Amino acid sequence: MNNHSLSDISVAAWVQGGPIVLNNLVGSVVLIEVFQVNCPGCFIYSLPKAIDLHERYHQHGLVVIGLATAFEDYDKNTLENLQKLITTGEVIGETLKALNQYGILSEGKLPWKIPFAVGMDRVVAETEPITDKRVLRYAGEFIPNFENLGDEQKRLVLHQVRHYLEQKSMKAETFENFALQGTPSCILFDRKGQLKDVSFGRIDYKQAMVEHCIKEK
Repeated sequence: MNNHSLSDISVAAWVQGGPIVLNNLVGSVVLIEVFQVNCPGCFIYSLPKAIDLHERYHQHGLVVIGLATAFEDYDKNTLENLQKLITTGEVIGETLKALNQYGILSEGKLPWKIPFAVGMDRVVAETEPITDKRVLRYAGEFIPNFENLGDEQKRLVLHQVRHYLEQKSMKAETFENFALQGTPSCILFDRKGQLKDVSFGRIDYKQAMVEHCIKEK
């Protein structure tokens, strides 16, 4: 984990608050909030919590950055839809459906704005050949406790990973650099610019980690 640095965050375009030279943020605690535009849980739980953390701790040295990514639904998780979200508050797809059901939207739009910088992960065409070595490497990086599985479980997982890779036409660089398991995820760096934590979905845990990093000198 600690081999990663702020420079491994790959931003194709800044939609709000940029451009930012990420390495210049050393000295601050940096929380990268990774979400997808077509991800209801990101908008119901994780982004509101990231906004809360920003409001609580930005004066104490916390920098929150939103990073929209795309590891699925490439037709919906686009830069264009991210720009629409930031400029108008409009949401799309499953996010729109879920937020309507929960009664969260106001006149069809988000009732809140993201107050921190937001960028788009660099999403490029997938060109790496699908080999046994790649399938095994991917399983080891992205499947929790893969090495501890039994032989039959490993065989089934490798079959599923191969099928996934065969369907995968694009790759999001930050998502893969940090072996994220889905969205919402967060990537946390301490004041020295060292990677402190990568987590998937753990909303309350995220606040505890941020508070710990802020207290560190």
